[in-house]
Amino acid sequence: MSFISWILLGLISGSIAKAVVGGGSNGWIMTIVLGILGAMVGGWFGSTLFGASLRHFFSLQTWILAVLGGFLVTFIYNKMTNKS
Repeated sequence: MSFISWILLGLISGSIAKAVVGGGSNGWIMTIVLGILGAMVGGWFGSTLFGASLRHFFSLQTWILAVLGGFLVTFIYNKMTNKS
């Protein structure tokens, strides 16, 4: 995927994770950063455990892994910064 695709994937998956997990008033840049990190974590777990990858932007597997990774990263970030 291209750099722009990663940013867009990070923004959308980070926004979904922030809406579900919560996280106070993080700015949109932090939402993108957490979303991109979540996509990377989700892709790593997916490839390690299931042999799945984040190759295609419009793949359902890519979005599921990115959002689940975003949940995990946002949850950890909230616990580290004491946000609910």
